Amino acid sequence: MNRFLIFTAILLTACTATEPVLDAEEKPIPSKTKIEVPFSPQAPHANWDDPYQEACEEMALMMVQHFLESTDLNLEQADEELLELVAWEEANGYPQDVNIKELANIAEAYYKVRTNILYNPTVDDLKIQLAAGNPIIVPAAGRQLGNPYFSGEGPWYHMLVLTGYDRNEFITNDPGTRRGEDYKYKYATLLNAVHDWTGVKEEIASGQKVALILLK
Repeated sequence: MNRFLIFTAILLTACTATEPVLDAEEKPIPSKTKIEVPFSPQAPHANWDDPYQEACEEMALMMVQHFLESTDLNLEQADEELLELVAWEEANGYPQDVNIKELANIAEAYYKVRTNILYNPTVDDLKIQLAAGNPIIVPAAGRQLGNPYFSGEGPWYHMLVLTGYDRNEFITNDPGTRRGEDYKYKYATLLNAVHDWTGVKEEIASGQKVALILLK
């Protein structure tokens, strides 16, 4: 077989591989990365009454916004900002639970940032964004996450922030628990649990797999 045929065979093999093929000029995905994103639980003072018990979306958004602004987020500030954001949402007709598109709209209107929604992301898709320095907000069927620090079985619907990854796990800021800073979930556990809000809590597992990125 001449050199041209050998090269062609190699190229065809690469193009039919199941693993994603990076362009020649793209850098390989790093084996690990970590973004320093400020953390607060969605109940900064451990009061899990309304609106705090349903405020994971708002707190996830706030954490990423503070990262973009390079500002800290202490508990007093988190509580005050959370209540202001919830009041703004109520005044603008948003429901208590919002899907990823609604959260993107809130981010654009309230924080004046640009947004990008990823549809059906793979583990590598998420790792590429994190390696580029972009924290990622993901909606989830909370009970599928299996976090032992959640109250009871955990929330039907939840949102959290991916801040990095290592060899086997995603690193997250999970506002659903005060122990959520840098909390790790196995790749498969996290990705399998990613589901957008459907409007019916018992049907959350049928929600689309999506993720949200905020951009300055």
